[in-house]
Amino acid sequence: MNLAALPARVAATPGLARWGRHLTAEVLVEAGERRWILSVRDGALVRAEAAPAIMPRYDLALRFDPAGLEKFLQSPPPPGWHDLMALMRQGALQVEGDVQPFMAHLFWFKGVFALLRESAA
Repeated sequence: MNLAALPARVAATPGLARWGRHLTAEVLVEAGERRWILSVRDGALVRAEAAPAIMPRYDLALRFDPAGLEKFLQSPPPPGWHDLMALMRQGALQVEGDVQPFMAHLFWFKGVFALLRESAA
């Protein structure tokens, strides 16, 4: 999963800016031993970088099971692994911390992680 190119891909997707226009958060994304911090300001993903090893600062954590994330990133994904809420139902995604931004901007999060699927194909 390549998150370094994600800010440019999000910026090139106009619908995401509209869905996330009130979203400002630091989001920890974790898959196994790999961890990243996504810095979001008013719906723009301004930075995606490796999380510090000790005590990263974040508002919201998205913790993926690596095997579940791999299924999600397939194009097309198997039935039941197609979006973030499906991953939660399967037990392959845990949302921790302040979940209000995640639920209030669910379309933004779904759209951003769907871009990862497109880059994996």
